[in-house]
Amino acid sequence: MFFNLFFTQWPLQKQVDCLKTKGVSIGARKKDNRVIYIYMYREYFAEVHYKNDNPDEEAEKLTLVKGLKNLNEYLEKEFKATF
Repeated sequence: MFFNLFFTQWPLQKQVDCLKTKGVSIGARKKDNRVIYIYMYREYFAEVHYKNDNPDEEAEKLTLVKGLKNLNEYLEKEFKATF
């Protein structure tokens, strides 16, 4: 709870730096011809969009989800929205 409270108040780049240094990259997915990188930190999962789809460049957007069940629901909703 405290993590989510503080994490969401940080600037975007600080959030991404935290995920890269303390979290685990668990994969990537494509959406609308973009590559979205997925990270896990404790019970939190984050999708990060980077400029030019390059994780070495600046982040553009971050979506944070708590728990594996919520991640699955989120990804299913995203998948269904494509049809």
